[in-house]
Amino acid sequence: MELALSELGPTVDMLPDGETGERLNWIQKIVEQFRSHPDVELAREGDWSEYDRTPLFRVKRGHRLRPEVIDLGYARFFRESFPLFEELTAASDLGDIPFQVGIPSAFDLALFTFGPRGAFRQRRAYTEATLREIREIHAEAANRVVFQIEVPAELVFVARMPSPLQPLMARYMAGIVTKLAASAPAGSRFGVHLCLGDMNHRALMGMRDTTPVVRLANAIAKRWPDGRSLEFMHAPFAAAVEPPSTDETWYRPLERLRLAPSTRFIAGFAHEGQDLEVQREILATIEAAVGEPVDLATSCGLGRRDPEAARAAIRRTAELAGD
Repeated sequence: MELALSELGPTVDMLPDGETGERLNWIQKIVEQFRSHPDVELAREGDWSEYDRTPLFRVKRGHRLRPEVIDLGYARFFRESFPLFEELTAASDLGDIPFQVGIPSAFDLALFTFGPRGAFRQRRAYTEATLREIREIHAEAANRVVFQIEVPAELVFVARMPSPLQPLMARYMAGIVTKLAASAPAGSRFGVHLCLGDMNHRALMGMRDTTPVVRLANAIAKRWPDGRSLEFMHAPFAAAVEPPSTDETWYRPLERLRLAPSTRFIAGFAHEGQDLEVQREILATIEAAVGEPVDLATSCGLGRRDPEAARAAIRRTAELAGD
């Protein structure tokens, strides 16, 4: 948090705690805890070196996955970080910005734990466990928190479908995301982080153009529940280590993006591995397609970068924001 505030200053409009320590590799720690879960057993070993080399689990015969014995840790980490957030933002005269809490989609959690078939069977337990923690955090901080729903699998499922079937898959996946928000406390604040994955700083896949992003973002916005604000929609325009495309036609589908005026669009293209002038041209291309100024971010937070690369990514964002 100190690093982000020192490098980005007043351009910061919300602040996460960096998800350091055991959260360094996103949901890996959550999945690994199932090695000792009483209702689950290992089905396939994995060392997390590649997307197809992750451990997979299955529910034991005669057992069921109970949400009350799933420890996601979101509320615990929030309680550790929020007092420091309040102290640091107050000292930086940014005491009115919200604290961002990353909430992986229940579908993604189930997919990485139980595989594609198990994801559909076990998503409900993960959803209930996630909602339990959202309610705890909201009860303590209310509108001081924005929950970022992180949905790499949903976007990848849409992008991998043949083009004629992408709208149908986008509607289905949007339903998963919006049902979570609809079950959260009234007044909850949300953002959606569309993503292509960043394990070991590698994406699950690339995209031919921005069509899957537009289809899923529009489907989510159309179905967003009343009484819960959708404050931002983040879109990945780089694929982890791979920098964003310089082809103007790749961004042209953004002309069909339809978000509510209250929802900010965050273009995730800031990339320390690409020339600054090229990045400025990409920003102009994105804003021309969207039809208005956009907010800026990397494709997946700081991803799996080392400290030096993380600072470079933050500084690149600051350079682009300074324009």
